[in-house]
Amino acid sequence: MRTALVIGTGLIGTSAALALAKRGVVVHLVDHDPEQARTAAALGAGTDEEPAGPVDLAIVAAPPAHVAGALADAMRRGVARGYLDVASVKGGPRRELESLGLDLSAYIGTHPMSGREKSGPLAATEDLFEGRPWVLTPARGTDTEVLNLALELVSHCRAVPVVMDADAHDRAVALVSHMPHLVSSMVAARLEHAEETAVRLCGQGIRDVTRIAASDPRMWIDILSANPGPVADLLADVSADLDETVRALRALQSSDEAKRREGTTGIEDVLRRGNAGQVRVPGKHGAAPTTYESVVVLIDDQPGQLARIFADAGHAGVNIEDVRIEHATGQQAGLVELMVKPSVAPVLTAALRERGWAIRQ
Repeated sequence: MRTALVIGTGLIGTSAALALAKRGVVVHLVDHDPEQARTAAALGAGTDEEPAGPVDLAIVAAPPAHVAGALADAMRRGVARGYLDVASVKGGPRRELESLGLDLSAYIGTHPMSGREKSGPLAATEDLFEGRPWVLTPARGTDTEVLNLALELVSHCRAVPVVMDADAHDRAVALVSHMPHLVSSMVAARLEHAEETAVRLCGQGIRDVTRIAASDPRMWIDILSANPGPVADLLADVSADLDETVRALRALQSSDEAKRREGTTGIEDVLRRGNAGQVRVPGKHGAAPTTYESVVVLIDDQPGQLARIFADAGHAGVNIEDVRIEHATGQQAGLVELMVKPSVAPVLTAALRERGWAIRQ
């Protein structure tokens, strides 16, 4: 691939353009908002000048509701040898294109499974997709050259290609992305009018659950409007679980011992099923989940503290597998939870204590 046209210079489009430009591809940028395209160009993602002729690959990075229209326009104008989109739903746009009577042999639907809570070109990074799955949904008539161009894009972005059926993809993202986002938003909505004294008690758990609720509502309306059926089916299942959980909690309030036992069984069931589902979430680099041991360190909120901890762990020959930070309420301090393999946790604990760190048991 020597040339590309990115149509839509938001977070995903600009990030892909940055990755391609870094690897020597001449990237042309276009957006319904010319200022946004100019911003992406100023960041080094390419040029906002129109290409002189057809490019190798056109990448449509528009919201799902506008993907089919943008693709149809580009294909009718013959702007590229191959076309793909990066929308988070795949079945709907393809069916819409088919209804327009277009030859789709030069098109492939794709979805990079990466993003941020922030949007727009200023949030873009050339390594946004590194190590992340990038779904490709070729159809029976997809031209081999177009599939190869898509694979080349994925390679330039250092992502991991995953081939799926379009409708299977939409059901999958409903489960692992779209439904969880709505649930996160519903939990966060409980905080909107909560008493300030209650909100001040928020810890890492509520931050983890509500983090994705910070995303742009307009973007998510576009996403959910393109995949409402599978998301609604999943939320119906969640609703049934909620009804059962509410009944179980009410039973725990009863003075009747048998009802309290019934309530305990109901709560234990949902918690155990949660355990069973959570362990299926892939671990590092998509590998099987691994059980780590935590070494919790008390730190001051000052520049260089995290760097010192990681340097001291490195001197001890210990690899930090994961890290979590919980900030203390009302104090310039916090707890850093270092996740390591159980066999090296005592080594790390001893090494950090020797270097003056306070370890929380």
